Amino acid sequence: MRKTGTLALLGAIAHGAVVASSSLPRGVGPEFAKYYTSQGTFTCIGTPSITLSSSQINDNSCDCPDGSDEPGTAACAHLDRLSPEQPLPGSLTGTTNTTSTLPGFWCANEGHIGSYIPFMYVNDGVCDYELCCDGSDEYAHAGGVQCENRCAAIGKEYRRLEEERRRSKERSIKKRRALAKEAGELRRKVEAKIVSLKDEIKKLEVKQEELQRKLEEIEKAERARVAKPEGPKGKLGVLLSLAKSRVSELRNALDKVLDQRDDLRDRVEQLEDILTKLKEEYNPNYNDEGVKAAVKSWEDYAANQEHEKAQEISDAEIMELLKEDGETSGINWTEFETVDDEASTAHSWEAYLPGSVGEYLRGTLDSLRLWAVDKGIIADDTSTGSGPESRAVTAARDALNAARNEFATKTSTLEEQQRDLEKDYGPDDIFRALKGKCISVDSGEYEYELCWMDRATQKSKKGHGNTNMGNFVRIDKDIADDEERIDGKGLGKGERMVLRYENGQHCWNGPARRTDVWLACAETDELWRVTEPEKCVYRMEVGTPAACEDIKEPEEKVKDEL
Repeated sequence: MRKTGTLALLGAIAHGAVVASSSLPRGVGPEFAKYYTSQGTFTCIGTPSITLSSSQINDNSCDCPDGSDEPGTAACAHLDRLSPEQPLPGSLTGTTNTTSTLPGFWCANEGHIGSYIPFMYVNDGVCDYELCCDGSDEYAHAGGVQCENRCAAIGKEYRRLEEERRRSKERSIKKRRALAKEAGELRRKVEAKIVSLKDEIKKLEVKQEELQRKLEEIEKAERARVAKPEGPKGKLGVLLSLAKSRVSELRNALDKVLDQRDDLRDRVEQLEDILTKLKEEYNPNYNDEGVKAAVKSWEDYAANQEHEKAQEISDAEIMELLKEDGETSGINWTEFETVDDEASTAHSWEAYLPGSVGEYLRGTLDSLRLWAVDKGIIADDTSTGSGPESRAVTAARDALNAARNEFATKTSTLEEQQRDLEKDYGPDDIFRALKGKCISVDSGEYEYELCWMDRATQKSKKGHGNTNMGNFVRIDKDIADDEERIDGKGLGKGERMVLRYENGQHCWNGPARRTDVWLACAETDELWRVTEPEKCVYRMEVGTPAACEDIKEPEEKVKDEL
């Protein structure tokens, strides 16, 4: 079918004025008018050595080798025609051309846009409204065909579509600018994060050096100590051990007494109930002196009992006394043991010397001991593993390890942020704003998903799992050569941005899958089509504002220049 759609064919319109002069021969385009202005004669455009009479123009006889004498007929349709990319005839003067110099039959299309149609379409009995909306190509009415002029309606619809495309492009550019602004802010955050991490890492380096020095000092001090006895020794140690054992015995005895007390309380409560009933139920009219004496004694007992209950130790206070070691109100034996342990390793003679003298002598003796240890004269008690490491050394080592771990984490994060900053996110870092976002399209058996700067995926609707079609590798540019689509959802012609997704899941008995993502300017992110031109090689066509070219306003250009 020779007619390919309104927008596609209008893209092949001629490059000149809308209306040709009425004095020109039929079918002559504006850019060729200068060759047909001579009176009485005509020189073939491609073969200037041949001159014809003006009456031979459009006489339905192909007299010029290049067919330039028949701009308005199909007489020279058998000649090859120039493609739009070939030079115009001005460069052909003085040469002999055996192909058609003219691009076709010119339709002025008043009210719309003039365009050329192939010579073979002239007077073929078909109204080619997509190219020649004024019907001038069927001037001979072959077969009785009458082609009315529809340029007004077609031109109006074309202008409406053009206006709609223009507005859509403006909206797309605005969204593109918003994406660029967002991407710039994200980049600045990464840059700020890098600066912050570098500062933190420098501080951690200093902190590690300080903690390393502190650990070495503590270990040195531990090495200088006299060997520690196992457990508390000396008079204080013996006394502490006896006190701890005695307190445990008393606590057990008190626990037994409390059990006996509870039993006695139960028996007393039963007796009190018996006496209370006797007091309440006896008849005072009976002159029984024994009963009266018993009631009187019960009343005196009850009065004294109220006073004694007020002074009695509460159960809560007793439970406080029974608490185990280390609890809030219990005895913290570890504290006393530690004091005794440290005291046992101290130099006992320091207590009898002035502070400065004792400190000096202790330092001198410690240095002397370290020298002896280094020379192998005496054994290093800290390296034998005979006892547990002191809490001071453990705490210092833990602090150093924590600082080292934090340093390693910060360094890894810094390297990751620096790689991200160096990564290619396209012009203006535009895809930084889209990173992590995904778009998809339903394509029958599968759903295809594209995640920006991440991966492309084929998802089966029959529960067969997902297939990795490639992971993002780089951004390229390539030339698209597609027909314009009426709905605007197409690549068109020209240079386009292409995202390469490679190293996907291997095909059965084939290569690893890869996907080329071709981008075109659109108002929203939308996955239009997915094809497989080669085995396991996919092609995605995607519309996105990120692919639009931002056209700077004149005012903005002036500001930039200033």
